[in-house]
Amino acid sequence: MRNYVLKRLLQLIPILLVITFLSFGMMRLAGSDAVLQKMENTGMVVSQEVIDKARAELGLDKPFLTQYFVWLKNLLHGDMGTSYISGKEVFPTFLSKLPATLLLTAVSIGLTIVISIPLGVLAAVKQNRFTDYLIRFCSFIGNSMPNFFVALLLMFFFSIRLGWFPVISDGVGAKSVALPALTLAIAMSAKYLRQVRATVLDELGKSYVTGARARGVRFSVTLVRSVLKASLVTIITLLTLSIGSLLGGTAIVESIFLWDGVGKLAVDAISMRDYPMIQAYVMWMAIIYVGINLITDLSYRLLDPRIRLGGMEV
Repeated sequence: MRNYVLKRLLQLIPILLVITFLSFGMMRLAGSDAVLQKMENTGMVVSQEVIDKARAELGLDKPFLTQYFVWLKNLLHGDMGTSYISGKEVFPTFLSKLPATLLLTAVSIGLTIVISIPLGVLAAVKQNRFTDYLIRFCSFIGNSMPNFFVALLLMFFFSIRLGWFPVISDGVGAKSVALPALTLAIAMSAKYLRQVRATVLDELGKSYVTGARARGVRFSVTLVRSVLKASLVTIITLLTLSIGSLLGGTAIVESIFLWDGVGKLAVDAISMRDYPMIQAYVMWMAIIYVGINLITDLSYRLLDPRIRLGGMEV
């Protein structure tokens, strides 16, 4: 297992290099840079000399490869650069946004577990009955609505009409995180509910469930101790992938509710062509997904002894 973990960690190096290089290049293809964005936002007409001087100060006048390797060299020395827009150091700024994203992730995953697993199991147990049809219909509706639409609906009913929650989150207290987390949980639960139902149905059709019933074992005991345990591999895979995407920040939801997390930070950085901040976000996302996939693979061995580490896909 140690060699496998080391191998996966070493794979992170070329992955990070490729991803950062591609993102560095794609941002330069946008046709503008941080200097032009700042000038356009001020509404002032400035000469080309002023623009060229500002670009030179930021190093944007250098060739693309030179800019990239300078950034990479500074990164290896522990310097992620300075924001082109705010003038603040990138790493402390990025870290300051993480607590909000971590809170939103934890609450969203908690709500998703509370909603999707019980309803998915109930739909499987009540297969082809009214309860099953109703749960699947709600799942279909939830899958059909994009996050921004769900966010606007929740904001309209619970904030504007009922006044239970603030329209714009201030990042403090349960009321602020409730609507953003519920928006994410509805979308994830609608998607994962059907997966949980299918996994539990597959387990219920196996011979050990029939054998347990024949021996007089209560169905609830078999369901909790055997069926759910056997279904954990699929459920944990779904949840860990969701954690990865949530830790990267959900840009649309964070922007709608003005939730001050890394997703909103990334949207602002992209709109302003703040290259150092974008590169920090890209590295964060790459590390998250490689790390989450590694943790998921290792959890298979712990949850299901039939899975051997040597048979995992690397």
